Amino acid sequence: MTNKKLITASVCAVLLGAMTAFHVYCDTSVASAAELTSASETYVSAEAEGVTETSDSESASTVTDTTSSVTAGSSAIDTTDLFSDRDLEQTADLAGAENLTVSDGETYTINKEGVYVITGSASDAQIIVSAGDEDKVQLVLDGVSITNESSPCIYVKNADKVFVTTTDSENTLTVSGAFTADGDTNTDAVIFSRDDIVVNGTGTLNIVSSENGISSKDDLKVTGGTLRITCTADALEANESILIADGTISIKSDKDGLHAENDEDNTTGYIYIAGGTISIEAGDDAIHATTIAQVDGGSIDLTAAEGIEGTYIQLNDGEITIAASDDGINAGKKSTIAIPTVELNGGTVTITMGSGDTDAVDSNGNLILNGGTLDITAQSPFDYDGNCQNNGTTLIVNGSETDSVSNQMMGGGGMGGGMHGPMGGRGNRGSY
Repeated sequence: MTNKKLITASVCAVLLGAMTAFHVYCDTSVASAAELTSASETYVSAEAEGVTETSDSESASTVTDTTSSVTAGSSAIDTTDLFSDRDLEQTADLAGAENLTVSDGETYTINKEGVYVITGSASDAQIIVSAGDEDKVQLVLDGVSITNESSPCIYVKNADKVFVTTTDSENTLTVSGAFTADGDTNTDAVIFSRDDIVVNGTGTLNIVSSENGISSKDDLKVTGGTLRITCTADALEANESILIADGTISIKSDKDGLHAENDEDNTTGYIYIAGGTISIEAGDDAIHATTIAQVDGGSIDLTAAEGIEGTYIQLNDGEITIAASDDGINAGKKSTIAIPTVELNGGTVTITMGSGDTDAVDSNGNLILNGGTLDITAQSPFDYDGNCQNNGTTLIVNGSETDSVSNQMMGGGGMGGGMHGPMGGRGNRGSY
């Protein structure tokens, strides 16, 4: 990733679309794309030294220049400030940290900013974060095991941001039964957060869920550690974004592996992967983004009905292996931000399709091949409805290298290119 910093900000919504008669994707152009409260004890925490932070700006920005084309290889998402320094720090500053050992049947409420080291083994126990709007809370899991029947093991009701950080230890959080709603809030994940949440550390976090694994109504980030999720619904779910910087992630899900969607706003819900080792077995989509799915690096192994689904799919680097029974990569009209597009700029993508009515690369709009290697084994390698161009991608189809991009549905060439610019982010979020 050249000249790209990974230091904090989330992308809110942007409005992109077809702008002017100039075809970005025409055949002659090169396209781009605490106070802790238990039943019997109260812990009043002072701010841990070195943990005090300035508030993250929550203002959303939009694309300011939608009249010029995006040059080859430019990022579909503004990645400048996606991860803060603290997001990427894998060990917590324990100076002034509070210690908590979980016990059966206890509910612990954290209502102040600070660092909290959690240990112990318990059933029907819950950690609730109900802090201030500007408070950042770090939960350090140090050999924790919690098994619940119907409620999240960790429930973030309010905070600016919550870090779930593993020490060099094994940690397991399980919910085995039907989740019970909290009023109008369907708290249907083992870790459920109404605000930003970051998963990192040096150890292992195992999550077993009767529904979702980790759910955030805002941004969900994974920046390190080992994360293993087995669930019947979505493993990682967020309204705004799922952002992965690093780590080892292993998912077995009956529905989606990564799912970013806001039911009330189709201009948000994106996924960005910068690195890490990711293995997903999913009953539906391995990676599902309403707006943009962008991969800049990492080793990604996907087995699912559909491998990667979104409106705008941009693959810039990394090693991506997809085994799918429906579509390997599918760009559909899920959002108003852009014409559906699949764009390959670099990396190595290997797709193996099942038999039947399947497509390795399916775009309801444009197909842009600027670089990298695309190795396909399929009856139907390509299906696109708009324009297609190959500006330098190495294509291997059913074992033979080719320069030809055959269209299964013969729908190419009929769509003008829709312009898009980098997705805007929340500014000035790089300090913490």
